[in-house]
Amino acid sequence: MLNLADAIEALTDTRPQLETEITDAVIDSRQVIPGSLFIAIPGEHVDGHDFIADAFQRGASLALIQHEVPGNFQTVNLSKGQPVDVNIDLDQPLCLEVENTVVALQQIARFWRRKLDLRVIGVTGSVGKSTTKEVIAEVLDKRYRTLKSPGNMNNEIGLPLTILKIGPETERAVLEMGFYIPGEIAFLCDIALPEIGVVTNIGTVHAERAGSQEDIFRGKSELVRALPASGVAILNKDDPWVRKMADLSIAKVFFYGLDPASDLWADELEGLGLEGIRFQLHYNKETMHVHVPMIGQHSVHTALRAAAVGLVDGLNWQEILEGLQQGHSQLRLTSVRTENGALLLDDTYNATPESMLAALNLLAELEGRKVAVLGDMLELGQYEKQGHEMVGVRAAEVVDMLITVGILGHLIAAAAQRAGLESHKIAEFEIQSEVIKHLRKHLSEGDVVLVKGSHSLRMDRIVSALEVPE
Repeated sequence: MLNLADAIEALTDTRPQLETEITDAVIDSRQVIPGSLFIAIPGEHVDGHDFIADAFQRGASLALIQHEVPGNFQTVNLSKGQPVDVNIDLDQPLCLEVENTVVALQQIARFWRRKLDLRVIGVTGSVGKSTTKEVIAEVLDKRYRTLKSPGNMNNEIGLPLTILKIGPETERAVLEMGFYIPGEIAFLCDIALPEIGVVTNIGTVHAERAGSQEDIFRGKSELVRALPASGVAILNKDDPWVRKMADLSIAKVFFYGLDPASDLWADELEGLGLEGIRFQLHYNKETMHVHVPMIGQHSVHTALRAAAVGLVDGLNWQEILEGLQQGHSQLRLTSVRTENGALLLDDTYNATPESMLAALNLLAELEGRKVAVLGDMLELGQYEKQGHEMVGVRAAEVVDMLITVGILGHLIAAAAQRAGLESHKIAEFEIQSEVIKHLRKHLSEGDVVLVKGSHSLRMDRIVSALEVPE
């Protein structure tokens, strides 16, 4: 594992005789375990420096700080060039003062990555990054000791923290890479050194911050540009934006998709509702009949990405198919029952036009009266009106009842009505309590209810209010 000498060498280019092991790296003092490195980051509302004492009380052995903190702690200012192993009591908590703790975290992660002998798989795209990361890790874990990014730790802080969790025993790391500004993924790649890059799709998610689809394309393509000649870019041939990335990488290109011209492709798709999906996989002259527990026909692309990584990383089909069978690979959507027997599909983690359409496609596969509770999709920028109207049109084709939540939800409702959904089948609300009251009144046994919207709308509270406690 990373030790104190590694951290100081990363920051000073000198290596002291301080080999104390660092068990973890965290920015939240509540996550400290004995021996942790605590990074104190000043935030807009909370300053991590205020929790130094709490971190040490919980067992942290080392903290990175960028200004003085109250308390009787050992503090070494690394900017003064003094020997850092002089008069340090290793039995006492130690603060290393640096100019910027986030930059210091990144320096340590970059240093540590270069000491590790492992292969990194980078995953980016507008929709499906987290699920893809999870399924890839499940496949690779059938042969290699594999670590994956926890949750959505995919930015300039989360990715370095993940790298510092890697031990020398790890053989593969699957790291999610997010994009908000130009250069961000290139920066993450400089830290992580991915050899395999997977791109899911190019949509309109975060367009408010990231710009146009062209801007998002350029940002996401930083992953394939960063791959070495010995690496592999795994690209979605069904997405025209992603397909264009093939010309931007010196790495080998491996296409996946529903297009038979892909290196790995699928056909004969059959949605089995909550029982998963069935399809055929084709690779070279081989054909595999596959049934996986992932929900919704759109999940075939997730399976293709994971299988593609397995193939280029040397796994055999038995290992790949066993990895795809892991039941916990369906991350986001869960199902619960209401008191009156309706089935609630809780997909409230987040929402983009692409993921909304995928969820509606799943709803279309299920038996029963179909109800969609759809909320605002935020951060779409110039695609805001177009994205909501596109969802409304698809909802009109699928649902028996549409309930919208939020101000932008009115765009969904209006588009659905224009597309032919009768007005008495549409209800529009801006307050959660009114939605809950309406659903309690109108739901009945046999109904299937999709609940989805941007996370900040907290539509999970609608589900929590209606589900039957176990």
